[in-house]
Amino acid sequence: MIPDKGLTITKEDIDKAYLAIHEHLPITPLLASPKLSERCGCEVLLKLENRQMTGSFKERGAWNKLLSLTAEERNNGIIAASAGNHAQGVAYNARQLGIRAKIVMPTGTPLTKIVATQGYGAEVILHGNSYDDAYELAVELGTKDSLTLIHAFDDPLIVAGQGTIAIEIVQDELCADLDMIVCPIGGGGLIGGLATYMKAVRPEVKIIGVEATQCASMAQALQMGQPVKLARGASLADGIAVKRVGQINYNLAKSYVDEVIAVDEDEIARGVLLLLELEKFVAEGSGAVPLAALMTYPQKFVNKKVLLIISGGNIDVNVLDKIITRGLTVAGRIVELKARVPDQPGFLADVLKVFREQQANVLDVSHHRYYSSTPFGFVDVSITLETKGHSHIDRIKQAMSTEGYLLNAKE
Repeated sequence: MIPDKGLTITKEDIDKAYLAIHEHLPITPLLASPKLSERCGCEVLLKLENRQMTGSFKERGAWNKLLSLTAEERNNGIIAASAGNHAQGVAYNARQLGIRAKIVMPTGTPLTKIVATQGYGAEVILHGNSYDDAYELAVELGTKDSLTLIHAFDDPLIVAGQGTIAIEIVQDELCADLDMIVCPIGGGGLIGGLATYMKAVRPEVKIIGVEATQCASMAQALQMGQPVKLARGASLADGIAVKRVGQINYNLAKSYVDEVIAVDEDEIARGVLLLLELEKFVAEGSGAVPLAALMTYPQKFVNKKVLLIISGGNIDVNVLDKIITRGLTVAGRIVELKARVPDQPGFLADVLKVFREQQANVLDVSHHRYYSSTPFGFVDVSITLETKGHSHIDRIKQAMSTEGYLLNAKE
């Protein structure tokens, strides 16, 4: 069963969803972050949806949709397509209700998300290179096998379920004088439900949506006047790497979202790193894009009280390692310098002495002796350093230059 694209939702739908699901889900933590507030120049609050049982907000919509199924639909089973978070939310909640679940996931889905989905009892099928590829197969299999399709974002019951996060926000005393909410956008279900409810009860609160620059499908839809399919959609924020937003969510965003902005991959990595370092919790790329927005567009948020929706924390440890390395590089905490030195005994030690004097920790040294255009009698050396920031890197470069070393930096 494919959702009717002409439907939309209202505040009353979200209230009804909350009554249906609130006994099944915890109220996720909402807390202030003094450290991020100082760093970003505004008062920062965090809504931690990464604390849900399956690690993301997707449980809200999954519960609301599954509880609405008829006895026949439950007996026949369900199917869904997902890059990971919706898959886990559907699989876990289906198991709670005794419903057979089949999930189609892109072939590049992190192993941890596949294993977790299987661990919740669902049959997993890997297909295609993107969510959109997986969705097409899910529709085909659902029709063939009479399985009810549980759409990841373009279903009014799913959107209403996601919108229940706004009820918890409104009820929290920390949000009494809130100025803005910054929310990730993938398919648009979370921000669609959130904005619908907030504009009904607290219209003065601005709703800011954030996409990855690599897959800014909502911004493109708003510009074109309708949802359009992007040619590409890869990002560190794989949870929001959706090539086409839902029609329902486009309608809601057009009506209720104040602004949609985009952040690049480096800022997403930096956001993951800062949340890990300062707040001591793991957010996946899509969960970190609201913080990335604060760092990319600080002038939009200065002196405001801003709530960030940390939408999920499901991240593969291998990906986390790459993101941390990228985030450290962006922050000037790691740098690779390439120096040309005489190919004679003792000169490498002289170079390393400069780093010691500048209090930079050497992580790796590599000589480029082969296939090099370096003049005879010289050698290029790549040195990876642990540094204290961009100003520290500048001082190191100046010290190298003073010592007469030809330098080519890769930051």
